[in-house]
Amino acid sequence: DSGLRFHYVAAGERGKPLMLLLHGFPEFWYSWRHQLREFKSEYRVVALDLRGYGETDAPSHKENYKLDCLITDIKDILESLGYNKCVLIGHDWGGMIAWLVAICYPEMVTKLIVVNFPHPSVFTEYILRHPSQLIKSGYYFFFQMPWFPEFMFTVNDFKVLKNLFTSQATGIGRKGCRLTAEDIEAYLYVFSQPGALTGPINHYRNIFSCLPLQHHEVIMPTLLLWGERDAFMEVEMAEITRIYVKNHFRLTILSEASHWLQQDQPDIVNKLIWTFLKEETTRKR
Repeated sequence: DSGLRFHYVAAGERGKPLMLLLHGFPEFWYSWRHQLREFKSEYRVVALDLRGYGETDAPSHKENYKLDCLITDIKDILESLGYNKCVLIGHDWGGMIAWLVAICYPEMVTKLIVVNFPHPSVFTEYILRHPSQLIKSGYYFFFQMPWFPEFMFTVNDFKVLKNLFTSQATGIGRKGCRLTAEDIEAYLYVFSQPGALTGPINHYRNIFSCLPLQHHEVIMPTLLLWGERDAFMEVEMAEITRIYVKNHFRLTILSEASHWLQQDQPDIVNKLIWTFLKEETTRKR
């Protein structure tokens, strides 16, 4: 309905149940490459480029990136793919969108899987009471500035972007599956295109207009996966999330894993997702 063209990468046969993957920041569909391969045997796996990212259209006004628009995008995409429900998986900012889709359109989500992002109400309440998390989320406030955040990412041949994924402080952990030179190149290629950072950062420029939420409850089976070495999100928020899920809730915290969990420890993440998907199907029979 928005008139935007969305880019996605799909694996698995059409007609199989849909698994829809929502990436975080600063990422794109490629962050799900390990899951596209893994789940195509039983699912039609679709990894999106969110509004403003990669090859998806990027409206120029920041108002076009309000959470309401982002949630409606997912509903529209589901319908235009020919489905009325899916297994929904989101990481980081894509996790925020996944929680909101599950809350607003529960009939469309059979199972919810979120990676390293708490329930949005937990996030807003926790951040107000814990200065340490407020500091870790300082970039949310930095991103409210016009043009300067985009400029900072480009300085010194996109050093900030590279460091996010590779540095000791924020990057993929010591025991993780490190990004290859080709992986880093893929990220640099996408984000070095003219204007490629403005859409992604515009997502954050609207966050304060939509929170706190009116509705909170999540009613479908939910799996929350968390890398304990996350430099941006405190692990305490993961356990508190349980309060808002009025169905089977499973939380797994991986001690040696970073924020970039599904790229960091893909084998473990994939195994945990399979277990959750199978367990729930058998339980319902």
